[in-house]
Amino acid sequence: KLFKLISLLSWQDGSGKVCRVIRIGTRKSQLARIQTDSVAAKLKELNPDINLEIVAMSTIGDKILDTALSKIGEKSLFTKELENALERNEVDLVVHSLKDLPTTLPSGFTIGAVLKRENPHDAVVLHPKHIGKTLETLPDNSVIGTSSLRRAAQLKKRFSHLEFKDIRGNLNTRLKKLDEKADFAAIILAAAGLRRMGWDNRISQILGPEDCMYAVGQGALAVEVRARDADILEMVSVLHDPDTVLRCIAERAFLRHLEGGCSVPVAVHTEVKDSQVVFLYFVDEQFQRVGVTASKISGEAQDRAERLGIDLANLLLSKGAKEILTVARQLNDAR
Repeated sequence: KLFKLISLLSWQDGSGKVCRVIRIGTRKSQLARIQTDSVAAKLKELNPDINLEIVAMSTIGDKILDTALSKIGEKSLFTKELENALERNEVDLVVHSLKDLPTTLPSGFTIGAVLKRENPHDAVVLHPKHIGKTLETLPDNSVIGTSSLRRAAQLKKRFSHLEFKDIRGNLNTRLKKLDEKADFAAIILAAAGLRRMGWDNRISQILGPEDCMYAVGQGALAVEVRARDADILEMVSVLHDPDTVLRCIAERAFLRHLEGGCSVPVAVHTEVKDSQVVFLYFVDEQFQRVGVTASKISGEAQDRAERLGIDLANLLLSKGAKEILTVARQLNDAR
């Protein structure tokens, strides 16, 4: 049986060269396919002898579209089915938006690559009748669509004249709801997703950290693999972007120590300056650091990044963050 499995996943071409099939798991959405195709193209460029097969599937988060993410209560909304396929050897690696991956991965899995981050900030997409305005200049009581507690918690403080309501669905669905109905004056989306879809022209405003800090890992793509697959781990490791890795290790360590997730409003803003990670935050035999394996990046630098996230989390906990997050969860559960 093992021989048959190997023969299915590799063969000889006309020149006698052995060709291997690498199966990449992904969600079925258009954005997920675009992101996965970009990773596949990089791998193919670096490894011309491999053949890549894309295996698309739906996740819990894709199927439940009538409930706010924070109310579903599942930590692996967009990853569980993909990780199940990885565990069953139905795929060899999985491409995720890093912000969808819990900070503690299932046993036996690791993030083998964190690619260079796209713009991690949130973007305002206005209804056509409001083109030219900003959140600041929208009329009082205008309704803004977002399913993110993190976004709503920050923007309510900054723009108290606006109302915020849940909106679910993939990018295409949410844009359709905005354009074809009068329910929303604007919606808030990740700039990275809009840019990857080629919809830069829909971005009316980019929200800086003074208005809305972003989600942990937002804008970065992650490649998850089985930790025991040394050859796959080695192949994808060249995709690591060192600055993005260090920023995201710090962010994920911060979130994990706070025990945050979709049901609590935790946000961050990080930069690398002079080889140091600068961190802002908001609260309403391979060695892994918060699920990331990056053997080619200085272990000392990774340790410092992780320590930064933990130290900041401890600082917030000492100032009462645990109680605040507990109340946030209770309020979310009561909605």
